[in-house]
Amino acid sequence: MSNVLLECQDIVKIFPGVRALDGVGLRLTAGSVHALLGENGAGKSTLIKVLTGVHAPEGGRLTWLGDDVHLRSPLEATRTGIGVVHQERNLIPGFSVAENITLQDPPSRRGFVDRDAMTAPALNCLGELGLDIDPHMPVRELSVAQQQLVEIAKALYTESKVLLLDEPTASLSPQEAERLFEVVRRLTARGTCVVFVSHKLEEVFALCDTVTVLRDGKSVLESSSLADHTHDDVVSMMVGRAHAATAMEPRTVDATAAPVLSLDRLSTADGHEGISLDVRPGEIVGLYGLVGAGRSELVKAVLGLDRVTGGEIRVHGNPARISSPRQALHEYGIGYLTENRKEEGVFLEQPVHRNITVTVWRKLAKALGYVSARQERDVAQDLVDRLGIRVSGLGQNAGELSGGNQQKVSLAKWLAADTRLLIVDEPTVGVDVRTKHAFHELLWGLAGEGLPIVLISSDLTEMITLADRVVVMADHRIRGEVANDRDYERMSGDIIRIIHDRAISAVTAKTDAG
Repeated sequence: MSNVLLECQDIVKIFPGVRALDGVGLRLTAGSVHALLGENGAGKSTLIKVLTGVHAPEGGRLTWLGDDVHLRSPLEATRTGIGVVHQERNLIPGFSVAENITLQDPPSRRGFVDRDAMTAPALNCLGELGLDIDPHMPVRELSVAQQQLVEIAKALYTESKVLLLDEPTASLSPQEAERLFEVVRRLTARGTCVVFVSHKLEEVFALCDTVTVLRDGKSVLESSSLADHTHDDVVSMMVGRAHAATAMEPRTVDATAAPVLSLDRLSTADGHEGISLDVRPGEIVGLYGLVGAGRSELVKAVLGLDRVTGGEIRVHGNPARISSPRQALHEYGIGYLTENRKEEGVFLEQPVHRNITVTVWRKLAKALGYVSARQERDVAQDLVDRLGIRVSGLGQNAGELSGGNQQKVSLAKWLAADTRLLIVDEPTVGVDVRTKHAFHELLWGLAGEGLPIVLISSDLTEMITLADRVVVMADHRIRGEVANDRDYERMSGDIIRIIHDRAISAVTAKTDAG
């Protein structure tokens, strides 16, 4: 008996002016972890939307358990046995965790939704993920990473035979990601097929057994055993040529220079206590920790988005009382590249030139507050060229750009304002290998020009690639610090041990010995 659950053959999907899928094939088998790979724009998300009933294909064939199937809606796909966790969250902020998890098939009693009966199945799904949160809590009160895990719990609730995970670890630390992998392994052990979409190839090779690679809407490799391919093979198929990571140009940081930003025994209303940290010109300081460690919340307190209850913030040696990101930018030159680019980083329905110059309208404004369109476009064009932002024109809406280019637009607006300190939160979530490397080079180059950068990332490889030193946080405290020698094995080991409170004394001993 065949163990093929879902198969697509020669799938074609056309949007105005774009052939998004051009003869794509895919075969999903029971108990398999199937990697679906490709750069941004390769067609992965479009294929997922075809498989889940969001888009109807213009050509090709879909079969479920050997029979032809036409998926006319996401609900029909769910009832067939196909679940999905999209890269962009699809939760109702005002609903509780339990209500979101059971939303597609809520328990009922006498024809009415039984909210009390939602709790037990929600807790069961959360328990499978090792997530200890109140099922009655509104999801808007959860962190980005916790919301991602609720999305996965929501898919577990439907008991899907095929589960599509689109960048599921994008906002997770390695420890949370490994917890997810354990869940995936349990699911596949009972016959579920998990489709794993990720730009993190180390995760793909650790978890998956089968691989399909898309490039420019076509299948370059179709349902092949991953064991038959190397990391370089896969990258070459994704980008159409061998991809060699370029070593960053050496640069030095003057450890004796006066700090641009100093935190002195800072405490916040969010629970931080005794946080002391210096950031010097041209230095990239990494903040690393598990989800919930308080990294993003710390920088939000610096930006005036949370209340400082003790200690002091100093900018260029002078005490700073910051009440808003606007004040942080205009009075202290601090820019903030948010982790949530679609909701906070760019105005999706506004053109690229307006997104880039939004931080300098006041400077560009003439009499009566009029902003010259020519000046605005000159500023925007200079940064589009400098950062290599791929646009059809400055008037193109930011929402039409790829994720990587949206992130570059978000960076451009801070550079336009002559930012003197840049805080970067999860800068490359959901972007492909080539775009990630290009963004790393941008940040490295800015630091080389003397711009101090605070980097928050859950991607340990990214952290070790970029940070000059890594400050490790847990439970809203600084637990240790590691100077970066770019030795990944040693660095990752030291960082993880600090997180688990096993190496603080060892790191201190190393520092004393040095």
